[in-house]
Amino acid sequence: MTNDLARARRFAREVDAAAVLVNASTRLVDGSQFGMGAEMGISTSRLHARGPVGVRELTTTKFIVQGDGQVRD
Repeated sequence: MTNDLARARRFAREVDAAAVLVNASTRLVDGSQFGMGAEMGISTSRLHARGPVGVRELTTTKFIVQGDGQVRD
């Protein structure tokens, strides 16, 4: 939690995670909350691809959630 926007942006930029939350509940990190449907599982490994590996398999997405103290019902 912070009111300092510059520090929040630096935190979000520098932390190494798939989802970074600033002033929001960690309960918001969910496949359905991101519009992806139900989850089958969550990978915590760095390289999850099997078989032939191309650009798509080597690309990761970093979700940055900026809130104002929201929680999930």
